[in-house]
Amino acid sequence: MTPLRGIRVLDLTRLLPGPFATLVLSDLGAQVDKIEDPGLGDYTRHAPPVVGTAGAAFHALNRGKRSAVLDLKSARGRAVLERILRHYDVLFEQFRPGVLARLGLAHERLLELHPTLVVCALTGYGQTGPLRDRAGHDLNYLARAGLVGLSGPADQKPAVPPFQLADVSGGLWSVIAILSALRERERTGKGSILDIAMLDSVIPFATIGLSKLLGGELPERGGELLSGGIAPYDTYLTADGQVMTLGSLEPKFLMKFCAVAGIEIDMSALLPGPHQAEVKARFARAIAAKTRADWEAFNAEHDVCLEPALRPDELLADPQVVARGLFFEGKSGASTVRYYRTPVTPADVAPTPAPNAGEHTHAIFREAGFDDEEIAALVAEGTLRSS
Repeated sequence: MTPLRGIRVLDLTRLLPGPFATLVLSDLGAQVDKIEDPGLGDYTRHAPPVVGTAGAAFHALNRGKRSAVLDLKSARGRAVLERILRHYDVLFEQFRPGVLARLGLAHERLLELHPTLVVCALTGYGQTGPLRDRAGHDLNYLARAGLVGLSGPADQKPAVPPFQLADVSGGLWSVIAILSALRERERTGKGSILDIAMLDSVIPFATIGLSKLLGGELPERGGELLSGGIAPYDTYLTADGQVMTLGSLEPKFLMKFCAVAGIEIDMSALLPGPHQAEVKARFARAIAAKTRADWEAFNAEHDVCLEPALRPDELLADPQVVARGLFFEGKSGASTVRYYRTPVTPADVAPTPAPNAGEHTHAIFREAGFDDEEIAALVAEGTLRSS
Protein backbone atom coordinates (compact mmCIF):
# COMPACT_ATOMS: atom_id res chain seq x y z
CA MET A 1 0.00 0.00 0.00
CA THR A 2 1.67 3.20 -1.21
CA PRO A 3 -1.09 5.84 -1.38
CA LEU A 4 1.42 8.70 -1.09
CA ARG A 5 3.60 7.59 -4.00
CA GLY A 6 4.65 10.74 -5.86
CA ILE A 7 4.37 12.98 -2.78
CA ARG A 8 7.70 14.59 -1.84
CA VAL A 9 8.43 15.75 1.70
CA LEU A 10 11.25 18.09 2.70
CA ASP A 11 11.97 17.19 6.32
CA LEU A 12 13.79 19.76 8.47
CA THR A 13 13.09 17.95 11.75
CA ARG A 14 15.20 15.92 14.15
CA LEU A 15 14.95 13.83 17.33
CA LEU A 16 11.58 12.03 17.74
CA PRO A 17 8.36 13.95 16.92
CA GLY A 18 8.97 15.10 13.34
CA PRO A 19 11.07 12.10 12.26
CA PHE A 20 8.34 9.77 13.53
CA ALA A 21 5.75 11.66 11.48
CA THR A 22 7.86 11.52 8.33
CA LEU A 23 8.56 7.82 8.99
CA VAL A 24 4.80 7.23 8.78
CA LEU A 25 4.59 9.33 5.60
CA SER A 26 7.46 7.30 4.16
CA ASP A 27 5.72 4.04 5.10
CA LEU A 28 2.71 5.32 3.17
CA GLY A 29 4.86 5.80 0.06
CA ALA A 30 6.06 9.41 0.24
CA GLN A 31 9.63 10.33 -0.73
CA VAL A 32 11.12 11.93 2.40
CA ASP A 33 14.29 13.99 1.99
CA LYS A 34 15.89 14.83 5.30
CA ILE A 35 17.79 18.14 5.53
CA GLU A 36 20.43 18.15 8.26
CA ASP A 37 22.70 20.93 9.47
CA PRO A 38 26.48 20.76 8.96
CA GLY A 39 27.10 20.32 12.68
CA LEU A 40 25.70 17.35 14.59
CA GLY A 41 22.74 16.90 12.29
CA ASP A 42 19.94 14.85 13.81
CA TYR A 43 21.02 14.27 17.42
CA THR A 44 19.65 10.71 17.46
CA ARG A 45 22.52 9.80 15.10
CA HIS A 46 24.78 9.96 18.14
CA ALA A 47 22.44 8.64 20.85
CA PRO A 48 23.48 5.32 22.38
CA PRO A 49 23.26 2.49 21.76
CA VAL A 50 25.04 3.00 18.46
CA VAL A 51 24.64 0.25 15.86
CA GLY A 52 27.13 0.53 13.02
CA THR A 53 27.38 4.22 12.19
CA ALA A 54 24.31 5.60 13.98
CA GLY A 55 22.14 5.33 17.07
CA ALA A 56 19.50 2.60 17.16
CA ALA A 57 16.75 5.23 17.46
CA PHE A 58 18.04 7.02 14.35
CA HIS A 59 17.95 3.77 12.38
CA ALA A 60 14.39 3.06 13.53
CA LEU A 61 13.03 6.54 12.80
CA ASN A 62 14.79 7.29 9.52
CA ARG A 63 14.70 4.11 7.48
CA GLY A 64 13.49 4.72 3.94
CA LYS A 65 14.56 8.39 3.89
CA ARG A 66 17.30 10.27 2.07
CA SER A 67 19.68 12.81 3.64
CA ALA A 68 21.28 16.03 2.45
CA VAL A 69 23.34 18.45 4.53
CA LEU A 70 22.51 22.14 4.03
CA ASP A 71 23.58 25.18 6.05
CA LEU A 72 20.41 27.21 6.59
CA LYS A 73 22.26 29.74 8.74
CA SER A 74 23.99 31.10 5.65
CA ALA A 75 22.26 33.39 3.15
CA ARG A 76 23.43 31.11 0.36
CA GLY A 77 21.93 28.09 2.09
CA ARG A 78 18.58 29.81 2.51
CA ALA A 79 18.57 30.77 -1.16
CA VAL A 80 19.25 27.16 -2.05
CA LEU A 81 16.30 26.03 0.07
CA GLU A 82 14.03 28.54 -1.63
CA ARG A 83 15.11 27.21 -4.99
CA ILE A 84 14.37 23.56 -4.26
CA LEU A 85 10.96 24.19 -2.65
CA ARG A 86 9.06 23.90 -5.92
CA HIS A 87 10.08 20.25 -6.13
CA TYR A 88 8.27 19.35 -2.90
CA ASP A 89 4.68 18.98 -1.77
CA VAL A 90 5.31 19.26 1.98
CA LEU A 91 7.83 21.12 4.12
CA PHE A 92 7.92 19.80 7.67
CA GLU A 93 9.65 21.86 10.35
CA GLN A 94 10.02 21.54 14.12
CA PHE A 95 11.82 24.75 15.09
CA ARG A 96 10.50 27.03 17.80
CA PRO A 97 7.97 29.58 16.52
CA GLY A 98 9.66 32.41 14.64
CA VAL A 99 12.97 30.68 13.94
CA LEU A 100 12.33 30.31 10.22
CA ALA A 101 10.97 33.86 10.07
CA ARG A 102 14.20 35.19 11.54
CA LEU A 103 16.05 33.36 8.78
CA GLY A 104 13.87 35.06 6.19
CA LEU A 105 11.89 31.86 5.62
CA ALA A 106 8.61 32.66 7.34
CA HIS A 107 5.76 30.30 6.58
CA GLU A 108 3.96 32.95 4.57
CA ARG A 109 7.12 33.57 2.57
CA LEU A 110 7.38 29.86 1.77
CA LEU A 111 3.82 29.88 0.45
CA GLU A 112 4.57 32.97 -1.66
CA LEU A 113 7.43 31.07 -3.27
CA HIS A 114 5.44 27.88 -3.70
CA PRO A 115 1.65 28.48 -3.41
CA THR A 116 0.77 24.77 -3.44
CA LEU A 117 3.18 23.85 -0.63
CA VAL A 118 1.87 22.32 2.61
CA VAL A 119 3.92 23.70 5.51
CA CYS A 120 3.61 21.70 8.73
CA ALA A 121 5.03 23.34 11.87
CA LEU A 122 5.18 20.98 14.85
CA THR A 123 6.06 22.62 18.18
CA GLY A 124 5.57 22.06 21.89
CA TYR A 125 3.02 24.78 22.60
CA GLY A 126 1.98 25.96 19.15
CA GLN A 127 2.47 29.17 17.18
CA THR A 128 0.23 31.22 19.49
CA GLY A 129 -0.28 31.70 23.22
CA PRO A 130 1.92 32.89 26.10
CA LEU A 131 4.06 29.73 26.08
CA ARG A 132 4.74 29.69 22.33
CA ASP A 133 8.45 30.48 22.78
CA ARG A 134 9.07 28.27 25.80
CA ALA A 135 11.36 25.23 25.59
CA GLY A 136 9.95 21.89 26.64
CA HIS A 137 10.04 18.13 26.36
CA ASP A 138 7.47 15.34 26.43
CA LEU A 139 7.09 15.30 30.22
CA ASN A 140 6.48 19.06 30.27
CA TYR A 141 3.71 18.84 27.67
CA LEU A 142 2.03 15.97 29.54
CA ALA A 143 2.20 18.05 32.71
CA ARG A 144 0.70 21.18 31.10
CA ALA A 145 -2.05 19.04 29.56
CA GLY A 146 -3.10 17.73 32.98
CA LEU A 147 -2.11 14.11 32.34
CA VAL A 148 0.68 14.02 34.93
CA GLY A 149 -1.68 15.70 37.37
CA LEU A 150 -4.16 12.85 36.94
CA SER A 151 -1.57 10.18 37.67
CA GLY A 152 -1.50 8.50 41.04
CA PRO A 153 -1.31 7.12 43.61
CA ALA A 154 -2.65 10.23 45.32
CA ASP A 155 -0.22 10.00 48.24
CA GLN A 156 2.89 9.67 46.06
CA LYS A 157 4.54 11.73 43.36
CA PRO A 158 3.53 10.76 39.82
CA ALA A 159 5.91 8.41 38.04
CA VAL A 160 7.75 9.61 34.94
CA PRO A 161 6.06 7.84 32.00
CA PRO A 162 8.45 5.44 30.23
CA PHE A 163 7.21 6.57 26.82
CA GLN A 164 6.99 9.80 24.81
CA LEU A 165 3.25 10.25 24.33
CA ALA A 166 3.34 13.93 23.37
CA ASP A 167 6.15 13.48 20.86
CA VAL A 168 4.57 10.53 19.07
CA SER A 169 1.01 11.83 19.18
CA GLY A 170 2.22 15.21 17.92
CA GLY A 171 3.76 13.35 15.01
CA LEU A 172 0.56 11.40 14.36
CA TRP A 173 -1.64 14.52 14.44
CA SER A 174 0.82 16.09 12.00
CA VAL A 175 0.36 13.17 9.63
CA ILE A 176 -3.42 13.50 9.84
CA ALA A 177 -3.21 17.24 9.19
CA ILE A 178 -0.83 16.79 6.25
CA LEU A 179 -3.02 14.16 4.62
CA SER A 180 -6.03 16.42 5.04
CA ALA A 181 -4.15 19.42 3.61
CA LEU A 182 -3.03 17.41 0.59
CA ARG A 183 -6.63 16.34 -0.01
CA GLU A 184 -7.79 19.96 0.32
CA ARG A 185 -5.08 21.02 -2.13
CA GLU A 186 -6.57 18.64 -4.69
CA ARG A 187 -9.84 20.51 -4.34
CA THR A 188 -8.59 24.11 -4.21
CA GLY A 189 -5.12 24.02 -5.78
CA LYS A 190 -3.77 25.90 -2.74
CA GLY A 191 -1.22 25.00 -0.10
CA SER A 192 -1.62 25.68 3.61
CA ILE A 193 0.16 26.29 6.91
CA LEU A 194 -0.45 23.73 9.68
CA ASP A 195 0.10 24.65 13.33
CA ILE A 196 0.38 21.44 15.39
CA ALA A 197 1.20 21.63 19.11
CA MET A 198 2.26 18.65 21.20
CA LEU A 199 0.36 20.11 24.17
CA ASP A 200 -2.84 20.05 22.12
CA SER A 201 -2.12 16.55 20.85
CA VAL A 202 -2.25 14.79 24.22
CA ILE A 203 -5.41 16.21 25.80
CA PRO A 204 -7.67 13.78 23.86
CA PHE A 205 -5.80 10.86 25.46
CA ALA A 206 -7.25 11.95 28.81
CA THR A 207 -10.87 12.14 27.62
CA ILE A 208 -12.09 9.63 30.21
CA GLY A 209 -9.86 10.98 32.98
CA LEU A 210 -11.00 14.54 32.27
CA SER A 211 -14.67 13.64 31.88
CA LYS A 212 -15.42 14.98 35.35
CA LEU A 213 -13.80 18.27 34.43
CA LEU A 214 -15.84 18.38 31.22
CA GLY A 215 -18.94 17.75 33.35
CA GLY A 216 -18.20 20.50 35.82
CA GLU A 217 -16.54 18.42 38.55
CA LEU A 218 -12.94 17.98 39.66
CA PRO A 219 -11.22 14.63 39.07
CA GLU A 220 -9.23 13.07 41.90
CA ARG A 221 -5.57 12.37 41.20
CA GLY A 222 -5.03 8.62 41.04
CA GLY A 223 -8.61 8.03 42.08
CA GLU A 224 -10.61 7.85 38.87
CA LEU A 225 -11.90 4.82 36.97
CA LEU A 226 -8.88 4.52 34.64
CA SER A 227 -6.19 6.12 36.79
CA GLY A 228 -5.89 3.56 39.60
CA GLY A 229 -9.05 4.42 41.52
CA ILE A 230 -10.64 0.96 41.38
CA ALA A 231 -9.36 -2.52 42.16
CA PRO A 232 -10.49 -4.14 38.86
CA TYR A 233 -8.29 -1.74 36.88
CA ASP A 234 -4.89 -1.82 38.53
CA THR A 235 -1.53 -3.60 38.74
CA TYR A 236 -0.65 -6.35 41.21
CA LEU A 237 2.38 -8.41 42.27
CA THR A 238 2.41 -12.18 41.96
CA ALA A 239 3.95 -14.68 44.37
CA ASP A 240 7.21 -14.55 42.42
CA GLY A 241 7.34 -10.76 42.32
CA GLN A 242 6.12 -10.34 38.75
CA VAL A 243 3.49 -7.80 37.70
CA MET A 244 0.01 -8.63 36.46
CA THR A 245 -2.36 -6.04 35.03
CA LEU A 246 -6.08 -6.37 35.55
CA GLY A 247 -8.56 -4.47 33.37
CA SER A 248 -11.89 -6.10 34.23
CA LEU A 249 -14.04 -3.03 33.77
CA GLU A 250 -17.10 -4.85 32.46
CA PRO A 251 -19.16 -6.71 35.09
CA LYS A 252 -19.06 -9.97 33.09
CA PHE A 253 -15.25 -10.02 33.19
CA LEU A 254 -15.05 -8.87 36.79
CA MET A 255 -17.52 -11.39 38.17
CA LYS A 256 -15.90 -14.25 36.22
CA PHE A 257 -12.43 -13.32 37.47
CA CYS A 258 -13.54 -12.97 41.07
CA ALA A 259 -15.55 -16.20 41.00
CA VAL A 260 -12.59 -18.24 39.78
CA ALA A 261 -10.03 -16.37 41.92
CA GLY A 262 -12.16 -16.70 45.08
CA ILE A 263 -12.70 -12.97 45.69
CA GLU A 264 -15.98 -11.89 47.25
CA ILE A 265 -17.21 -8.56 45.86
CA ASP A 266 -20.25 -6.69 44.63
CA MET A 267 -20.68 -4.09 41.93
CA SER A 268 -19.36 -1.34 44.22
CA ALA A 269 -15.91 -2.66 43.23
CA LEU A 270 -16.38 -0.73 39.98
CA LEU A 271 -17.02 2.57 41.75
CA PRO A 272 -14.18 4.82 42.99
CA GLY A 273 -14.31 5.73 46.65
CA PRO A 274 -12.79 5.17 50.12
CA HIS A 275 -13.97 1.54 50.12
CA GLN A 276 -11.49 0.75 47.34
CA ALA A 277 -8.55 0.41 49.76
CA GLU A 278 -10.10 -2.71 51.29
CA VAL A 279 -11.21 -4.07 47.88
CA LYS A 280 -7.70 -3.61 46.47
CA ALA A 281 -6.23 -5.43 49.47
CA ARG A 282 -8.44 -8.44 48.67
CA PHE A 283 -7.35 -8.41 45.03
CA ALA A 284 -3.70 -8.04 46.03
CA ARG A 285 -3.87 -11.04 48.37
CA ALA A 286 -5.54 -13.21 45.74
CA ILE A 287 -3.07 -12.38 42.99
CA ALA A 288 -0.07 -12.69 45.33
CA ALA A 289 -1.13 -16.24 46.13
CA LYS A 290 -0.05 -17.50 42.70
CA THR A 291 2.96 -17.10 40.43
CA ARG A 292 2.90 -15.36 37.11
CA ALA A 293 3.04 -18.74 35.37
CA ASP A 294 -0.04 -19.79 37.35
CA TRP A 295 -1.90 -16.69 36.21
CA GLU A 296 -0.85 -17.18 32.60
CA ALA A 297 -2.24 -20.72 32.78
CA PHE A 298 -5.41 -19.18 34.26
CA ASN A 299 -5.48 -16.79 31.30
CA ALA A 300 -5.40 -19.66 28.84
CA GLU A 301 -8.75 -20.85 30.20
CA HIS A 302 -10.48 -17.64 31.34
CA ASP A 303 -10.93 -14.46 29.28
CA VAL A 304 -11.07 -11.75 31.96
CA CYS A 305 -8.74 -8.93 30.77
CA LEU A 306 -5.76 -10.10 32.79
CA GLU A 307 -2.26 -9.81 31.30
CA PRO A 308 1.34 -9.96 32.53
CA ALA A 309 3.40 -6.79 32.34
CA LEU A 310 6.11 -7.98 29.97
CA ARG A 311 9.65 -6.95 30.75
CA PRO A 312 11.59 -5.38 27.86
CA ASP A 313 13.76 -8.50 27.62
CA GLU A 314 10.62 -10.59 26.96
CA LEU A 315 9.04 -8.37 24.33
CA LEU A 316 10.90 -9.53 21.21
CA ALA A 317 10.00 -13.18 21.82
CA ASP A 318 6.38 -12.65 22.84
CA PRO A 319 4.19 -14.87 20.62
CA GLN A 320 1.69 -12.11 19.80
CA VAL A 321 4.44 -9.62 18.96
CA VAL A 322 6.18 -12.23 16.82
CA ALA A 323 2.96 -13.20 15.05
CA ARG A 324 2.28 -9.58 14.17
CA GLY A 325 5.86 -9.03 13.00
CA LEU A 326 6.19 -5.89 15.10
CA PHE A 327 9.98 -6.04 15.09
CA PHE A 328 12.15 -6.99 12.13
CA GLU A 329 15.76 -6.80 11.06
CA GLY A 330 17.62 -5.30 8.13
CA LYS A 331 21.16 -4.48 7.08
CA SER A 332 22.88 -1.10 7.32
CA GLY A 333 26.28 -1.59 5.78
CA ALA A 334 27.85 -4.50 7.61
CA SER A 335 25.61 -4.05 10.65
CA THR A 336 22.34 -5.79 11.43
CA VAL A 337 19.76 -3.24 12.55
CA ARG A 338 16.50 -3.90 14.37
CA TYR A 339 13.42 -1.87 13.43
CA TYR A 340 9.82 -1.71 14.60
CA ARG A 341 6.78 -1.63 12.37
CA THR A 342 4.14 1.05 12.47
CA PRO A 343 0.57 -0.08 11.74
CA VAL A 344 1.08 1.11 8.13
CA THR A 345 4.58 -0.26 7.49
CA PRO A 346 4.45 -2.44 4.35
CA ALA A 347 4.87 -6.04 5.46
CA ASP A 348 6.37 -7.33 2.21
CA VAL A 349 8.97 -4.66 1.46
CA ALA A 350 12.56 -4.81 2.71
CA PRO A 351 13.50 -1.58 4.52
CA THR A 352 15.89 0.92 2.98
CA PRO A 353 18.48 1.68 5.67
CA ALA A 354 18.56 5.06 7.39
CA PRO A 355 20.89 7.38 5.45
CA ASN A 356 24.32 8.63 6.38
CA ALA A 357 24.44 12.41 6.83
CA GLY A 358 24.62 13.93 3.37
CA GLU A 359 24.49 10.57 1.64
CA HIS A 360 22.01 11.82 -0.96
CA THR A 361 23.04 15.47 -1.22
CA HIS A 362 24.09 15.18 -4.86
CA ALA A 363 21.00 13.19 -5.88
CA ILE A 364 18.55 15.50 -4.10
CA PHE A 365 19.98 18.67 -5.57
CA ARG A 366 20.40 17.23 -9.07
CA GLU A 367 16.70 16.36 -8.99
CA ALA A 368 15.98 19.95 -7.95
CA GLY A 369 17.75 21.29 -11.06
CA PHE A 370 21.28 21.96 -9.82
CA ASP A 371 24.05 20.85 -12.15
CA ASP A 372 27.20 19.09 -10.96
CA GLU A 373 29.31 22.27 -11.12
CA GLU A 374 26.85 24.19 -8.92
CA ILE A 375 26.71 21.35 -6.42
CA ALA A 376 30.50 21.09 -6.31
CA ALA A 377 30.78 24.85 -5.71
CA LEU A 378 28.19 24.72 -2.92
CA VAL A 379 30.03 21.82 -1.31
CA ALA A 380 33.35 23.64 -1.61
CA GLU A 381 32.02 26.75 0.12
CA GLY A 382 30.38 24.72 2.90
CA THR A 383 26.74 25.44 2.04
CA LEU A 384 26.22 21.78 1.20
CA ARG A 385 27.97 18.71 2.50
CA SER A 386 28.11 15.29 0.94
CA SER A 387 29.17 12.02 2.52
